[in-house]
Amino acid sequence: MIDTPRSAVVRHVAGLKQKRARSETGLALLEGPQVVREVLAHHPELVQELYLTPEAEGRHAALVAAARDAGIEVEIASDAVIAAMADTRTPQGVVAVARQAPVRLRDAVPDGARLVVVLDGVQDPGNAGTIIRAADAAGADAVILTGSSVDPYNPKVVRSTTGSLFHLPVATGAGVAAALDVARGAGLMVLAADMAGEPLPSLGPALAGPTAWLFGNEAQGLSAEARGLADRIVAVPLYGPAESLNLATAAAVCLYASAFAQRA
Repeated sequence: MIDTPRSAVVRHVAGLKQKRARSETGLALLEGPQVVREVLAHHPELVQELYLTPEAEGRHAALVAAARDAGIEVEIASDAVIAAMADTRTPQGVVAVARQAPVRLRDAVPDGARLVVVLDGVQDPGNAGTIIRAADAAGADAVILTGSSVDPYNPKVVRSTTGSLFHLPVATGAGVAAALDVARGAGLMVLAADMAGEPLPSLGPALAGPTAWLFGNEAQGLSAEARGLADRIVAVPLYGPAESLNLATAAAVCLYASAFAQRA
């Protein structure tokens, strides 16, 4: 059992909470049984190490068996060690280290893509992760985060995706113009979400076509450049007295509007 919170292995795992360490190693910190379970189910080859408390080992026997079947090193660690590794204040007793799996921008949008998400300047990890999860649930083909957006391997983003980060292609680092060029080159119409746009329901049959949804910063919205690159500017209408919608909520509404129309 690993029981020294200041050991080299603990410092290595805990260091992945920092972007610099993630960039230098190409690794990511996975925390919680659900995220680890999803990665093991879809891309077990990415998982390098798995750490559990004795209590978590007994509670998640199927997860441990799946990891060992995949040839992954499984280590039992004390509560104090897991707490030092983890990014949350109340860890669930399961921490893993996995290789990142980003794709190049030119490979992000597959032939025949119908639904793509582009995040430009989205900074809140919870929003970014929830949008990636919504994109996955809505059947999106890819997610692209521009260089001004949060790192998708930020531990808070990873947790918010509950594994969806490893379900679909995710590209990072591109400029918004380059990202939309790739989407438009694949035949997708670019819809930019903005409160000043035309009401979402007014798009009607246009939503059934191949679409790239563009979402901007939580506080400032889309830049003038991004707005100018869109084919149409679209708003989710507010029918009640709410001041606005959270970005991730609005994104989910837009993505499902496209998903419903494309499957009608």
